[in-house]
Amino acid sequence: MLDATNTAMRPTHAAADHPKVKPAKIGILLANLGTPDNYDYWSMRRYLNEFLSDRRVIDYSPWLWQPLLQLIILTKRPFSSGEAYKSIWNEEQGESPLMTITKDQATKVTEQMKAQYGDDVMVDFCMRYGNPSTKSKVREMVEAGCRKILFFPLYPHYAGATSATANDQFFRALMEEKWQPTVRTVDPYFEHPLYIEALAQSIESAYAKIEKRPDILVCSYHGVPKRYLMEGDPYHCQCQKTTRLLRERLGWDETEICTTFQSKFGPEEWLKPYTVEEVARLAEEDGKKNIAVCAPAFSADCIETLEEINEEIKESFEEAGGEEFTYIPCLNDDDAHIKALCAVIDENLNGWIAR
Repeated sequence: MLDATNTAMRPTHAAADHPKVKPAKIGILLANLGTPDNYDYWSMRRYLNEFLSDRRVIDYSPWLWQPLLQLIILTKRPFSSGEAYKSIWNEEQGESPLMTITKDQATKVTEQMKAQYGDDVMVDFCMRYGNPSTKSKVREMVEAGCRKILFFPLYPHYAGATSATANDQFFRALMEEKWQPTVRTVDPYFEHPLYIEALAQSIESAYAKIEKRPDILVCSYHGVPKRYLMEGDPYHCQCQKTTRLLRERLGWDETEICTTFQSKFGPEEWLKPYTVEEVARLAEEDGKKNIAVCAPAFSADCIETLEEINEEIKESFEEAGGEEFTYIPCLNDDDAHIKALCAVIDENLNGWIAR
């Protein structure tokens, strides 16, 4: 994906000992959450340590959190998390599904950008946690001659624990560059018409394949502590708006779709309703025995969708009397999704490149 083949040249009129400079390019760096290198204990421990040590993710005092993390959580959790990753691992390519899908997304975006802008733009991807690291990809882009970099966290909705920490890592990488490129970061695209259209098409396509229409569509978003909302994080409101826009695009009644939040961690209250509890309530109290679940906040299927939704949440629904459970995959590298991502990129390249 990264094209660093252009020959570097000494600037005109420069002294003979002046270092050669590569032709200027624009870099587009896609960023996703991250993935362990493998599902063995030490790979999982390294990954979880980096992830759970991020103050954007867990903002408790390090004096209290780090002893608990290092002495208790990281002695046990790598085993259970490793088993979860093992159940979804892409053994053929030796990587997690998130890695495979992000590669495929980057490949398709590269093809589209090359068709539009030729060799003036290059595309690559990085991970906030694990490999390929943000730092390594920023270094490669600068080495390749990128004088401008558009950094694109692949999160439709802004949250401090996702978009902000990805941006933090990007800026930390820039701090180590002698000649910093000009940079832009991409705004959340939770209400972009083409993103909503891609979501709607994925729902319509999935429903067309289901023999009996589900009683309700559960839009399950990754959760965050409720405290973050009270402190000003806009994530909750953006998720609610995505669900509303999706419902309006589908032309559905409010009873046909709902918003929930998954992946609760720790003792404090998180955004509600919790998906794992709400699907059980829908089956027990509302008599909705046939449901579909989608995950609009995830740009690619990962452990939270393939394992948590398709196993833990599905099991909660079935134990409560639910009968038909349909998981609708993330947008992944679907053409409508790539079209939406490229539209967002084009809008953010405005003024940087001739059209």
